[in-house]
Amino acid sequence: QVQLVESGGGLVQAGGSLRLSCAASGRASDYAMGWFRQVPGKERDFVGGISRAGTVRQYVDSVKGRFTISRDNAMNTLYLQMNSLKPEDTAVYYCAAANYIIATRPDEYVYWGQGTQVTVSS
Repeated sequence: QVQLVESGGGLVQAGGSLRLSCAASGRASDYAMGWFRQVPGKERDFVGGISRAGTVRQYVDSVKGRFTISRDNAMNTLYLQMNSLKPEDTAVYYCAAANYIIATRPDEYVYWGQGTQVTVSS
């Protein structure tokens, strides 16, 4: 059992930065981890993922060059550094854990946090 708690969301001006954190209880290093985001009325979309050891990363095209996913397995924490934020990045951001692989589909993830709101104003 892994429990995940996101933090670090908030309101930021376009062009600004936020760092999201996801604190895990249980051994998160057993899992690939990912960040997803969701806006009301739409599907939960993959943002970025990272392998168990943190050596392989994958991002949705819209955030490449702006967002960086990382993990600190010793601290059992996942991060999403978000730079050059745009209004279209506004969403609830969720961290999640998947078995063994970097997965891009929500149904491939087995544990989820409750989400943290990111709002980017223009």
